[in-house]
Amino acid sequence: MVQLRHLRTGQRSAAFMALALWFSSLAQSQTGLAKQDRELPGLRVPFVSCRSDGQAGPVEAPKEVEKVIRIDPSAGQKLAYYESSVAPGVLAPRGWSCFGAYGSGGSVFFVRPEPFDENNPFPLSDITGPVVMIESTWGEGSGTIPVAQVIARVFPKRRAFVQGAIAGFDFLASEITYGPYPTDKLIYRSDDIVEYVTPANSTGLGTTNRVKPNNESIEGVAILQGATPDLLLLTVRLPPDMPELESQIIQQVEGEVSRQTSR
Repeated sequence: MVQLRHLRTGQRSAAFMALALWFSSLAQSQTGLAKQDRELPGLRVPFVSCRSDGQAGPVEAPKEVEKVIRIDPSAGQKLAYYESSVAPGVLAPRGWSCFGAYGSGGSVFFVRPEPFDENNPFPLSDITGPVVMIESTWGEGSGTIPVAQVIARVFPKRRAFVQGAIAGFDFLASEITYGPYPTDKLIYRSDDIVEYVTPANSTGLGTTNRVKPNNESIEGVAILQGATPDLLLLTVRLPPDMPELESQIIQQVEGEVSRQTSR
């Protein structure tokens, strides 16, 4: 969902301004997320600072040393908080590697067991193994099409946006499918928030971008934010011995959006 084309130096300020505007839109998103998040104790977990790169060049990693989150204490012993300067942070198993990328359509943040190649860091090839990935896609410009495709699948009350996108991109009608993927399991938290499970060896919301099916299921959440709207899509596929951590990762993202909304 993110286009990675190199910008000239004079375009850098515009790119970073657009990125800042997306983060400010978090405050306009829907309320009522993850009630259980408020009932969990605050727990300090390791903070993993992650580098980023994209249209305007490399971005320094944030400077933090720890993170306080609301999480089940037993799960908290196995998780760390990973964050770059270009995308929302996420929980993921301790000891993994991370990288953030940004472009004209938004940002994407990867956390995976394998280290990233320092000489070729952009993980744009197929992802066939475990991963925690969070994508922030703007609902305008080059982000319009991927946002419209997800809305058509799982957000029926936002179909006016899809029709507007088709009017602007006449080729898009043939690339839009209305209704959920046949094997996906959906849980609606609100009109603009849907948790999903894409079963093992299946195509679904969890495989819409880069992540390919394998013998493990994929879980996550899709959240529409603001009037545009913009899309936040979390994709989680963990090793088979870590199933209890997936719900904690999803709840943390939902809780973070809820706290941003209430500020």
